[in-house]
Amino acid sequence: MEMGEPEMVVYVDEELADLIPEFLENRRRDVETITRLVQEGKHEELTRLGHTMKGVGGSYGFVEISEIGQGIEEASVRGDRKAITTLCERLAAYLAAVTVQVRQQE
Repeated sequence: MEMGEPEMVVYVDEELADLIPEFLENRRRDVETITRLVQEGKHEELTRLGHTMKGVGGSYGFVEISEIGQGIEEASVRGDRKAITTLCERLAAYLAAVTVQVRQQE
């Protein structure tokens, strides 16, 4: 993240708040898994992982994670290891920078 860039803030509903730390930890593990799968050339598993990230990201309010997952899914189908690596780095940077705010229920 560049100096002067705004912090990345995701607002989550109160009922999801307890699930978010584990969700984000799972995504941090995904970074390690993606790195390993790229090295091993396992594109089918990468496609599946990207598809899952695309689905769960949005359901938790993390649009960026969904977009990265979609990119990984599409790059895996093409066999584009460089794109997958770039997206994995983007995911790691996002996870390091994102801040979660709980949206209070009315």
